[in-house]
Amino acid sequence: MPANKSASVDLSDAAANRQDCDFVRFGPDKPLQLDCGKTLQPLTLAYKTYGALNAEKSNAVLVCHALTGDQYAAGTHPVTGKPGWWPLMIGPGLPIDTDRYFVICANVIGGCMGSTGPLSIDPETGRNFGIDFPVITMRDMVRAQAMLLDHLGIERLLCVTGGSMGGMQALQWVASYPERVFASMPIATAARHTSQNIAFHEVGRQAVIADRDWMGGRYMDKNKRPEKGLAVARMAAHVTYLSDEALHQKFGRNLQNRDALAYGFDADFQVESYLRHQGSTFVERFDANSYLYLTKAMDYFDLAADYDGVLANAFAGTKTRFCVISFTSDWLFPTGENREIVHALNAVAADVSFVELETAGGHDSFLLDVPELFDTVRGFLSSSARMRGIGDTVKAGRQA
Repeated sequence: MPANKSASVDLSDAAANRQDCDFVRFGPDKPLQLDCGKTLQPLTLAYKTYGALNAEKSNAVLVCHALTGDQYAAGTHPVTGKPGWWPLMIGPGLPIDTDRYFVICANVIGGCMGSTGPLSIDPETGRNFGIDFPVITMRDMVRAQAMLLDHLGIERLLCVTGGSMGGMQALQWVASYPERVFASMPIATAARHTSQNIAFHEVGRQAVIADRDWMGGRYMDKNKRPEKGLAVARMAAHVTYLSDEALHQKFGRNLQNRDALAYGFDADFQVESYLRHQGSTFVERFDANSYLYLTKAMDYFDLAADYDGVLANAFAGTKTRFCVISFTSDWLFPTGENREIVHALNAVAADVSFVELETAGGHDSFLLDVPELFDTVRGFLSSSARMRGIGDTVKAGRQA
């Protein structure tokens, strides 16, 4: 996509016309009630499915995406032309095996790939919502996903899973709809956002807001976009997704296309050039206002707060089986925060297993080639499927 082309406009226009994903549109008769007291009506959810739903509709796996993800978990992403965000995990013969499971991945509300969000048209004004879009929460995202499952005729999920913000949704699903979730696999996540993580997000939001092309959140009306601010936000966030070891192994203090320091403010070091590239490519596929709304939803997430400050109360009486996964090098959602979830589940005698995987990749390890992760996911899903009587292969809507 050319650098001078409005990615925000392209995303909103393309989302309404693309044939590479499915859409479900709920009219004013089915409003989505939001935690902030407002409603979204009408509501559109963009989603992708992979594999086949069996006759009993018992093999559905809901995959929830992270902050900057979308419904394109597998296959080719229509904007970037690159593989979807979880290509090593989802597909025939892969850990989330589409020969066996019916995989659903929906763009969250507030997103920018077709689901109702800041890019969408406000029916009251006839223009893009922009900054007038209502503030959303993790509960709101899950409510919308439940409406999607109702539309698909799926009463109960075999499993709900995801990493980071996706893991938050996996936890919220069990708290909000325990009877609809047989198994939950939250990965590299937490039951609440820490003050440090809120601080990182606020730096990113302020970078966007400080960009003069943000135009008070109405940049769509002016055919502009806050590219520089959003790129800086992405650069800062991307550092938190990695680890010091990963950065050192990949870049060290190596210089970028030069033999000596330039004594200026161009990218002397390879790591500087890498982050600039991450920022510039991100603005081609993501909307700045969506970034504000989704980071705020993560900041608001505090599952225990809804249950008198006691996390275990969120899972009281649950029959859902859990597998909680963390990574040793993840300092954004460290193992200790994942253990808090496990301890809360133990307190209510839930069926829970916990795996801490040794990695150097940092928080992004759940997206990387980690064989132990693949084995864990495959094993947990297979055991859950056996408990529900699901065969090894499902094709054309028939259980094998």
